[in-house]
Amino acid sequence: MGLASAAPIRVLVCEDQELVRTGYVTIFTAQPDLEVVGEAADGRAAVEAAGRLRPDVVVMDIRMPLLDGIEATRLLAGPEVADPVKVLVVTTFNLDEYVYEALRAGASGFLLKDSPPRDLVQGIRTIAAGESLLAPAVTRQLVGRFADRIVRPADDRKRAAARALSVLAPRETEVLELIAEGLSNAEIADRMVLSRETVKTYVSRILTKLGLRDRVQAVVFAHRVGLVTAQG
Repeated sequence: MGLASAAPIRVLVCEDQELVRTGYVTIFTAQPDLEVVGEAADGRAAVEAAGRLRPDVVVMDIRMPLLDGIEATRLLAGPEVADPVKVLVVTTFNLDEYVYEALRAGASGFLLKDSPPRDLVQGIRTIAAGESLLAPAVTRQLVGRFADRIVRPADDRKRAAARALSVLAPRETEVLELIAEGLSNAEIADRMVLSRETVKTYVSRILTKLGLRDRVQAVVFAHRVGLVTAQG
């Protein structure tokens, strides 16, 4: 079945700069498999619109008035949300510390604002399909740089982390470390001399055993519990 014949992906655009927001809407509307169902210029409006429209993907800026994109993301996709919405954070490099917080808040992935339009469109498709979106190189730079300072685990949390990690087999723990370093499944397969299908199976088991929703949460979890650090 072609893209045009499938139900379009419903997108909500949340961006306070009108020119940028209009650009997003123009790009998305030109795609046969995307449908812009709403726009929001601040975080509160984004949360209200998402609850009312139930889009498949929310494209979320971080720096917005009234309620920033991190809090809006937490309200839409956080761990306490019964029916979370998929959120794609779009940001700039000088907001990278906030990107980490957005991932902790439940975002399914992020892209940089200067990414080519095709990457942004493909990012929406990726997240709508239930996958996470973490560019490996950007993951290493963002999460690796800030995770230690933001969530350095105390001794009691380290003990709790050890208990949580005890459910993983040694090879699964190794795969989790490589995920947290920002490696793709293909890169992990090459590093561990495994087939990509085997790595995919490992990733699925890790998410199930740790009760994580997606690869993004796996990255955040590994840094939060101190499995990996900014130094590796």
